Amino acid sequence: MSLTLSDAGALLLACTHPGVKLLGVNINYPSAYGGLAASGLLGYYNHAHVPLGLKRPFTNATFFDDYEYKNGEYASKVAYHWRHNASLPWGDVSGTWDPVELYRKVLSEQQDHAVTVTSIGFLDNLSGLLSSGPDAYSPRTGRQLVMEKVKELVVMGGSYPTGYEFNFFGYNSSATAHVVNTWPGPITFIGDQVGRRVFTGAPLTSDGPEGDPVRAAYTWYSGYNKSRNSWDPLTVMYAIEGLGRLFYVGNDTGRNHVYPDGRNAWRQGDTGWKHQYLELAVSEQMAADIIDDRLMQGAINHAHCNHYPI
Repeated sequence: MSLTLSDAGALLLACTHPGVKLLGVNINYPSAYGGLAASGLLGYYNHAHVPLGLKRPFTNATFFDDYEYKNGEYASKVAYHWRHNASLPWGDVSGTWDPVELYRKVLSEQQDHAVTVTSIGFLDNLSGLLSSGPDAYSPRTGRQLVMEKVKELVVMGGSYPTGYEFNFFGYNSSATAHVVNTWPGPITFIGDQVGRRVFTGAPLTSDGPEGDPVRAAYTWYSGYNKSRNSWDPLTVMYAIEGLGRLFYVGNDTGRNHVYPDGRNAWRQGDTGWKHQYLELAVSEQMAADIIDDRLMQGAINHAHCNHYPI
């Protein structure tokens, strides 16, 4: 994740959805404020024990909306106001893991074919994992660890059947191509077209628990009682629940291919690949209602169990 606003909602889902075992969180943009905010979110939702990786070298870069000039920065605010929940000391992210090292440690400790890896941002960390060699955690290469331990990679990125989407081209398109074109296992893609018109978050800002950090993040970013696109929460919902009531598989056969500039195209005739992309099985409004209900339920249940104001 890169800790954009929808990443915060996705983290709320991952921390509060019943039955999820969150093994680790890797941030794929080297923002110290992103790391501090993620630490605060994990701590608030009683997941301070979950290890956190942050891409190096660290910077103080944080979000600035130079596209629409209407959305507000929130990572530094969440980091500061929920600093007492965080496992990291305020202003110091030196205690985070190197993301590739964290991947290798976590995967080496799991049962075979038991891990679902979810990518809701750039793919540099996963590219580094694939290129990694044996270390103190495992004698296997990164590719071997993926083949042995990972059940499925779930990727929010691209557009289907063809497209040019920010997660694929926005930071390091060569890393995107490396992962998508060489990953030795199943990949499920949730493209730009799935979440573009699914708007969520407004109910959480208006009716969510007063002290909830994701409620605050949505409010600082979009404003009170306003929603935004839901690519990342939808991706996490699939990673947790599978196709369920929200999705169907959009392709019969084929594979995704990413070009060096980050463009992607579905190659229908290619066989032998375990790639699939998803489409919504319900209306966009119904999908939004399902996500909003899950966000609200997670936030309220957590506040109630921990005796926070609701």
